[in-house]
Amino acid sequence: MNTETPQEKTELAVKKPATLKGLLSQENIKEQFARALPKHLDADRFVRVALTALTRSPKLQTCTQESFMRCMMDLSAMGLEPDGKLAHLIPYGTECTLIVDYKGTVDIVRRDSKVLDVQCFVVRENDECEWENGAIKHKINPFKERGEAVATYTQIKWKNGTTSTGEPFSKQDAEHAKKSSKTANNGPWKDHYVEMWKKSNIKRDSKMWPLSPEIRDLIEKDINDYKEPRNVTPKSDPLTLALAEEESEVAE
Repeated sequence: MNTETPQEKTELAVKKPATLKGLLSQENIKEQFARALPKHLDADRFVRVALTALTRSPKLQTCTQESFMRCMMDLSAMGLEPDGKLAHLIPYGTECTLIVDYKGTVDIVRRDSKVLDVQCFVVRENDECEWENGAIKHKINPFKERGEAVATYTQIKWKNGTTSTGEPFSKQDAEHAKKSSKTANNGPWKDHYVEMWKKSNIKRDSKMWPLSPEIRDLIEKDINDYKEPRNVTPKSDPLTLALAEEESEVAE
């Protein structure tokens, strides 16, 4: 005979899972993702990719559920998956940190209806490169050792047939961006330095591009790689909101 009171049943139903994998298996959590994801992404696949990320990086499983869910909800809002290609989930102590890399930022910019394509080129020490009044002449010899990266620059093609070229982004600029990152000494800045350099260049130049407010908001949402991020999540974190919804349903 079941002697549990309604209150005890409710407390049991809304108890947080012991692991992040258990958290992702909850149907109401998947529903939270589905509400935020754009049409080109599926909630079931999104969860599968997240589970793969947890398997690939066991240290993530020591992160708090709240920090993990904040990263996952930010990812779903940006329309990116935690696949380690466009975006990375990095454990920083017990806090899960979201790092969107160069390809993820490019993916977001390309969704703007006015954009045909966007690229960021790397200038190396043995290249021939001149920049004057917004015009860049950049020649490389594919049969010679190009040397170390010394600068990057962006080039965006618009659907109206025009092209915009940004100012060079120096090694000094890249170092400044790295130093302001929460994961300056590990994660993508350590393993994919030039890619993060290119991403920082695109984020700087995107402020001057006539992008839609929606796309600009998605780019600005990627702030978790800085030491003092502003709060972009609700006062009640996504995990608390999801559990509160479940508690309400059980109580009814």
